[in-house]
Amino acid sequence: MTILDRLTGLASPSVALRRGIQLVENGKPTEAFPLFAAAARAGIGQAEYRVARCYLEGSGVPPSRAEGTRWLRRAADHGSADAQALLAALYVTGMATAEADKGSESERLFFEDTTSEPDFASALDLATKAAEAGSATGQALLGYILTSGPEPMRDADAAYRWYERSAAAGCAEGSLGFALALARRGLSADRSRIADEVRRAADAGLPTAIYLLAILTEHGRGVAGDIAGAARLYQSAAEKGLPAAQFRLGLALIDGSLGDQDPVTGEAWIRRAALAGNVEAANLLGDRNVKSRPPDFSEAAIWYRRAAEGGHQAAARALASLYLTGNGVARDEQEGAHWLRTAASSGNRAAQVDLANLVLQGAGEPDDIASVAGWFEAAALSGDLIAAFNLGLCFAKGVGVHQDETRAAQWLRRAAEGVAEAQYMYARILRDGRGVAADAQQARAWFAQAAEGGMLDAQVALAEMLLNGSGGKRSPEAAIQLFRRAAADGHAGAMFALGALQSSGEGLPVDHVAAQKWFAAAAERGHGQAQLMLGRYFSKGLAGEHYPAVGRLWLERAAAQGLEEAADELSELAG
Repeated sequence: MTILDRLTGLASPSVALRRGIQLVENGKPTEAFPLFAAAARAGIGQAEYRVARCYLEGSGVPPSRAEGTRWLRRAADHGSADAQALLAALYVTGMATAEADKGSESERLFFEDTTSEPDFASALDLATKAAEAGSATGQALLGYILTSGPEPMRDADAAYRWYERSAAAGCAEGSLGFALALARRGLSADRSRIADEVRRAADAGLPTAIYLLAILTEHGRGVAGDIAGAARLYQSAAEKGLPAAQFRLGLALIDGSLGDQDPVTGEAWIRRAALAGNVEAANLLGDRNVKSRPPDFSEAAIWYRRAAEGGHQAAARALASLYLTGNGVARDEQEGAHWLRTAASSGNRAAQVDLANLVLQGAGEPDDIASVAGWFEAAALSGDLIAAFNLGLCFAKGVGVHQDETRAAQWLRRAAEGVAEAQYMYARILRDGRGVAADAQQARAWFAQAAEGGMLDAQVALAEMLLNGSGGKRSPEAAIQLFRRAAADGHAGAMFALGALQSSGEGLPVDHVAAQKWFAAAAERGHGQAQLMLGRYFSKGLAGEHYPAVGRLWLERAAAQGLEEAADELSELAG
C-alpha cells in the first residue's frame, strides 16, 4: 500500500470512499475493498453499496451473496437508490429473502447457494423508492414488476410511464422494457419507435434486445428487412448465451432459412440452447432422434425428459409414449401414465385422450377416472370423433360418469360419422335396442359401413343379418362371401359360422370333413362353441375320425369357458 493509501485510511470516510473508487477504476479492487469497508462502517450509503457489490461480484473479496445482500439492505436503508434497485432485483429473482440476515453467522452459511421464491412485495417497495429517487435502473425494474409481477400488482399504464422515464434517462433495460410496452399496445404507428428503442438496448449489449432486433430485422418490422443482418444478430445474441437466440440460430443453420445450411453446427447450437434450459430446443432434439434412421430412442428419451421437466406438454406426452412402448427406456406403464398425467393436467388435449384411453384399459390411478369423461367431452365437443367414441364407451361402461345407455348411443352416433369401430358399436346398439329403439334396418346399414371400413367383427355381424334376413332381404350367398373374407383374415367367429353352414347344409352343401376343419381352426383360436362342436365331431366320429379322448379334451376346454352343453356331454361320456 502506498503512503497516500495509508494516509487515506486515516482520512475521513468520504475521502476513503473516493480513493476506493479511484483504485477500482485503476483495476485494483483488492486494495479498494478495505477503503470501501471503512467508509461503509461509518454508515455512508454509497460505500455500503460498493461493499455489497464487491461481495456479490467477488471483486477484491471472496464472493458471498449473504454478505452482499446484508450490505445492500444497510445501503438501501440509508437511502442509496442504487442499492434499493439492486436489492429489488435480487428479491425479484428469488436470490434474497427478507429473513436472510436475521439468523446467526452459521445459519447464513447455508444461504449462499440457495434460491428462494421471488418476493415481489419487498421488490415493489424498494423499486418504487429507487424509481422515485431518480434511479433509471429502479424505474426499469419497477416497470417490470408492474408488468410481470403478481396479478394484483400489475398496472400496464404505470409500467409504461416508468419504462418511458427510464428509457429517456438512457437505461438500456428501460429502453427494452419501453419497446415491449409499446409492442403490447399493438399500434402499427409505434413500429419504428419500437425498433429504435430495441436498437438502443441492443447497442448497449443486452442479449435479449439483440435477439429482438434480429427478429425485427428478419421480418422487416420497423426496420429494413435484412436476412444476412438478422443472421449476424442472432449469432451475436447466441454467443452471449441467450438460449432463444441459440435455438433460432440452430434452426436457421439446419434449414438454411437465413443463409447457408450447416446442419452439424445448427444441431450443436440447438444442444447448447437445450442444455441452457430452452424446452423447445430439447423437444426438437427428442423429435430428431426419434425420426433419425435408425431411431435413437434412448437419446430421444433424455431430451424429452429435459423438455418435459421444463413444462413442455408435447415432450411429456412423447416421453410417456416411450415408457408405454418400452422404446429407449424400460417399459413402465406407471411412469408412462405419470407423464401423460403431467401433460394432461397442463391442458394438452392429446395427452388427456391418451390417459383416458389408459384408464379405460384399467391403467392409471383412481383419481384419473373422475377426469376421463371430462377430457373426452372437451375433445369431442371440439370435433374429435375418436374422443366422441371413447366418451360413448365411458357412458356405456360407467367410467367416470353414471352409466347411461342413451347418452352412450348419442356419442357413438356422433363418432360413427367417421370411426369404423363406432359404426360397429352403434349398429349393435340399434340391433339390440339399448338406449335407442331397436332398428334392424339401420343396424344393418351401419354394420355395412363399418365392414367397408375393414372391421372384421362388422363383416361377421353383417353376414349374420344377411343370412337370417334381419333388417332387409335374405342373401346367403353374400353372407358366405363375407364369412370367407373374415375367416381368411383370422376371424374365429367367421370360421365357426362356415363350419356350422357346412355341417347343416344351409347355403352350402353338407360336408362334415370341411366343417370339422373350420371348427378346428376356430377352436384353436379359443372359440368356445367351435371347441364344443369339435369335441362332438371327434367323440362321435362325424367326419370319419373317431377319437373319443381328443373329443373329451375339446369338450373340457369348452366347459372351462362356461358352456353348459359341453359339461352335460362330458357327464354323459363319464356315465
